[in-house]
Amino acid sequence: MNGKHLSSQFDAELSAISTRVLEMGGLVESQVVRAVYALSNLSHETAAQVMSAEERVNAMEVEIDNDLWTIIARRQPTARDLRLLMAISKAIANLERGGDEAARIARTVQRLLDAGVSSRLRVLLADLDYESTLAVNQLRKALDAFARLDVAKALEVLKSDNQIDREFEGLMRKLITYMMEDPRTISASIDLVFVAKAIERVGDHAKNLAEAVIYVVKGTDVRHNPVDSVESMVR
Repeated sequence: MNGKHLSSQFDAELSAISTRVLEMGGLVESQVVRAVYALSNLSHETAAQVMSAEERVNAMEVEIDNDLWTIIARRQPTARDLRLLMAISKAIANLERGGDEAARIARTVQRLLDAGVSSRLRVLLADLDYESTLAVNQLRKALDAFARLDVAKALEVLKSDNQIDREFEGLMRKLITYMMEDPRTISASIDLVFVAKAIERVGDHAKNLAEAVIYVVKGTDVRHNPVDSVESMVR
């Protein structure tokens, strides 16, 4: 078997595993979108659908991880190929956690429906809608950047991360005000705190995916650096 044939096989394996990562990403994105819909519409049925998908996401992570390490052991890749496989390992871990956050939102929706949501707290759902839209867009852009290994798109994700953080902080201030003014809202408000935090974490996982893209393409670990510094590092 000649080297060219081995190289073609390796390229096919890399392509196949990357495709499966994107399939997993699409499933997680769908989970997050449905969780947001369940929250906005207080839909018990949609929340249940989100939770039922969690097992499939977990299984995909394990399957891809096993195949990933088999490829590394058999092919012993170097340079960019090795970086891609390491990035895939990080990507599926972040996607699985993103799915966990979607399931957490869905469980909270079910709990809120069982306990009842006051009309006052329903107003906050619109604010959560906006934060959710930002997070879903971040995840979608990060997956697109991963599919294309597009550094410019990955940088867009990093630049937008602070916007979600600001929305989260604003929601916390409103929820604290509600709890102080009406102690009867404390239980439901705490549930919404966890929802807002879960949404923020989806944005964080999207950011991690974007950083992995930059690592694959540029060979530079940009984690824990300000965005301005990252732009300079990848030029």
